[in-house]
Amino acid sequence: MRLVSCAAVLAAALSLAPAASAQVDPPYSGTIFLDPDIVVPSDPTVFESATFSGRGLRTVFDRRANAFIQIDAYLVDLAFTDGTTIEAQINPEFGSASAAMTEAETYGRYVGQLARALRRDIDALWIHQGVEPFGGGNRSILIHTGQSDLYVSSGILEETLIHEAAHTSLDADHAQSAGWLSAQDADPTFISTYARDFPLREDIAESILPYLAVTYRRDRVSQEYIDTVTGAIPNRIAYFDAQTFDLSPFQASVAIAPPPPRGAVSLSVSPNPVAASASFTLRLALHDARHVRVDVVDVRGRKVAQIASRSFPAGETALTWFAGTLSPGTYVVRATAGDEVWTEAVTVGP
Repeated sequence: MRLVSCAAVLAAALSLAPAASAQVDPPYSGTIFLDPDIVVPSDPTVFESATFSGRGLRTVFDRRANAFIQIDAYLVDLAFTDGTTIEAQINPEFGSASAAMTEAETYGRYVGQLARALRRDIDALWIHQGVEPFGGGNRSILIHTGQSDLYVSSGILEETLIHEAAHTSLDADHAQSAGWLSAQDADPTFISTYARDFPLREDIAESILPYLAVTYRRDRVSQEYIDTVTGAIPNRIAYFDAQTFDLSPFQASVAIAPPPPRGAVSLSVSPNPVAASASFTLRLALHDARHVRVDVVDVRGRKVAQIASRSFPAGETALTWFAGTLSPGTYVVRATAGDEVWTEAVTVGP
């Protein structure tokens, strides 16, 4: 069995010879660290539910041991609204079923932001403590929660999961395909030195995130980023385009939203950013009177406050809430009305 790690920061230290097709130096050392806004916590997720199913023996990779080990894992079934399922296999070191559920729900939401094509072959999440790189492959994604905290603080947890999911769901079909290898030969260079040094192992995973960024997130990245990526790997971009991947909910999240259906909620927050010593105003607009719960969640999807949970009249209602109960950082205001969820990211300053 083989596990691929996300170690772009170490690429510069690797000494393997570049592929012959690279005519100029790659523009980047690695790609997950380039922009934290390609996916953000407020983007849509198809995560639906987490159900604890008990304990069971599972063989998982633990990077702290640098080996596959067997654990009596907490098992949580993650369900997604598009009909897919993943089993979260949580190390017993977390100590309780409730703690395991928290981890499963947190990563279920993040994985639910991945395009369906990237979730296609993910059967399991291996979740451990420790500060170790994530990994993809073996129909699984390896997560070490201490490392996850670092990714969250840098805003790149979602981008890292795209990289690892590409290893799991795309490498087997594409990394050595004739079309991909022809694109490698035709392009001016590799997107990163990490991809160049490991062209069969890392090129797909290093290229997919920039492809998604310049194709579906052009409003979130700089023109310099767009020009660099499209200039370095135009044939790889054309290859990805030709695959007609199912990119929901990733692609859907940047479409122009239709008017809300009858009964639906719209939500806005101002000012944004807001100082920690100040209040912000939420404007909640309803077509019909209905019950709405308004929560504040952190970047890991954990509820940190409840602003309201009551019946609201049709039309717009303004709610003022003091941000001083929150530490500086990025949060998501989430309004839930029946089976509909509307979100708005808010930044709390010092």
